[in-house]
Amino acid sequence: MGSDKRVSDAVIKRLPRYYRYLSDLLKLGMTRISSRELSSRMGITASQIRQDLNCFGGFGQQGYGYNVEHLYGEIGKILGVDKKFNVIIIGAGNMGQALANYSNFEKRGFNLTGIFDVNPKLKGTAIRGIEVRSIDCIDTFIKTQKVDIAMLCVPYEDTPNIADRIARLGVKGLWNFSPMDLELPYDVIIENVHLSDSLMVLGYKLTEKYS
Repeated sequence: MGSDKRVSDAVIKRLPRYYRYLSDLLKLGMTRISSRELSSRMGITASQIRQDLNCFGGFGQQGYGYNVEHLYGEIGKILGVDKKFNVIIIGAGNMGQALANYSNFEKRGFNLTGIFDVNPKLKGTAIRGIEVRSIDCIDTFIKTQKVDIAMLCVPYEDTPNIADRIARLGVKGLWNFSPMDLELPYDVIIENVHLSDSLMVLGYKLTEKYS
């Protein structure tokens, strides 16, 4: 994909879903699949699938469809799963601990290297063998270790200051679990995650269907 070609966020957000479905197809021993067959499995139109994949070169062959293993590998490269990213977690409360215990991140190339919290009672404890450090140590840690992504699991009111501090230290990716939609005036990529939004969408659908 050329650097001058802008791919929409909607397409990018569908790529991990393609990757997941293709992984399942490989486990089933499937070697090829058409856009129509993939459409029936994913609930996305065949036309949409072709349009999405054409943003990155297409990958299909007319009359054959898609080679499952090849497409899986190419989407993985687009998503950067062949790269390694060093990750830290800021906030070792319930959310931070849950993320730290999710070992599947490593399988996708996201390696947890540090956990930080303001609570002195958590200092020195360990989650999956990684020591929880005081937030006071974070500047030195980032300056001496390569950190690509910071997962923010801090209270709403602390989010702006913590995020600003991390961005100024040169961390280029922030995965924000605060209720705040975070924006910063720096060269940093922010992914705001709102779990309650997804839950409320489910509540709406239940209400519409069963009320």
